[in-house]
Parts: sequence; structure tokens; C-alpha cells
Amino acid sequence: MQAQPDNFLTASGSLKLTRAMTPMPRRILVKIFAFFVLITAVVTYAQAPPSGKSKSEAEKIASALQAGPKFVTRNATVLDWPTSPGGEYRVLRAGTNGWTCLPGLPRKPHDEPGCFDQVFLQFIKDSMAGRTPNVHSVGISYMYGGFWVPNKSHAMGTGDEFHVGPHIMIIGPDQKMLETLNHDGSNGEPYVNHLPGRTELYLVVPIREWGDAQAVRTVGAAHR
Repeated sequence: MQAQPDNFLTASGSLKLTRAMTPMPRRILVKIFAFFVLITAVVTYAQAPPSGKSKSEAEKIASALQAGPKFVTRNATVLDWPTSPGGEYRVLRAGTNGWTCLPGLPRKPHDEPGCFDQVFLQFIKDSMAGRTPNVHSVGISYMYGGFWVPNKSHAMGTGDEFHVGPHIMIIGPDQKMLETLNHDGSNGEPYVNHLPGRTELYLVVPIREWGDAQAVRTVGAAHR
């Protein structure tokens, strides 16, 4: 009668020790156990859905208020992005100085908050809603946290993205003039950019982060 092979697996697939098995050294058993733990962890991680955790209101406010100098952010209104194009911008904090700050756009790989004057804010709202902006004067925005752009020139690094540091953005009525300026943000120079899916341009000027006293002096001189 032919001998039947030993069955070393239980119904659940786990290892079953029998008397016929040759005992293994303890260190080999430990390595096998560690291997199966590692494989289980990798498979579980790969099958887990990405985290859908969104920022709290406090986190969104903190993000938005990092975008500009103190004389802008101290009494600025803080808004949250609408949940759909053309939707309402929810007020997270009321302000009094005419400036509005927003956290970074949701579902983007980088947190890129900004602070906007009334002209630039209306430009943002119109563009994001799919309307053609009607810009009749100059608008200003701050992005002290910077912005990530495609690394086209590789003049300042070798990665696929380039981080434009603290900068101001300027929108104006003369789009034809803006079209003549540098379009590459990865070479460290001022450049023109546009919002996702839009063609309307604005000027981006990298700056050193101002101290409050310097910023107030500069703005005061500009309004005299």
C-alpha cells in the first residue's frame, strides 16, 4: 500500500506541525514567521484605500494665515473653497481689512495657501467658476508658502517639480503684455502663470519674505 504524503496545512492554510516533521532550528522559525508578517503587512497596506481625512476648520485657518505678512493676515477674512465649481465660499473667519486668505486647494499634493485683495479674489472666483474674469485694475496676492511648478528648465534642480518660494502675484487688465513675459517658473525669474484649466495670465514675482515693518513702509509709500 502506497504511503500517503503528510498534510502540513490546516483547513485555514496555517502551518500544522506533525510528529513526522523534522524539528527546525528556532532561528529559522523566527525568520519564517517574520517573513509572513511582512508579506501580510505589505498586502494589507496595498489593499487599503487612501486616507480621506480632510483638514479641520482650525487647520484650514492656520494654513491660510501662513500665506501673507502679518499686516495682511491679522484682520483678513478666511474663506474655504467651494465644494463644486461656482459654489459658495464658506466663511471660516470674518475679517475687516479687505484682504481674504484661503488654504491650499483640496486634493492637491502640496499645501499652497494664498492671500488676495478684492480684485485678485474676484479674478479667482470668476476663473474657478468658469466665467471670463473682467479685470479693470491691478490686483495683488501673496503666497509666502510658495508654489510648485513643472521643472521645465532644470536650471535650479533636477527633479520633476520646482518650488517657487515666497512670492507676490499681480493681475492686471493688459493680457497681451503679460503674454510677452517669461512663462517658465522653474528658472528662478519672475514669470506668468494661469489657474488650472484657464488661460488668463497673472505675473508671479519671487520675493524675500518681508518683515512687517518693511512691508508697511512699502505699502504706505505706494499709497502716497
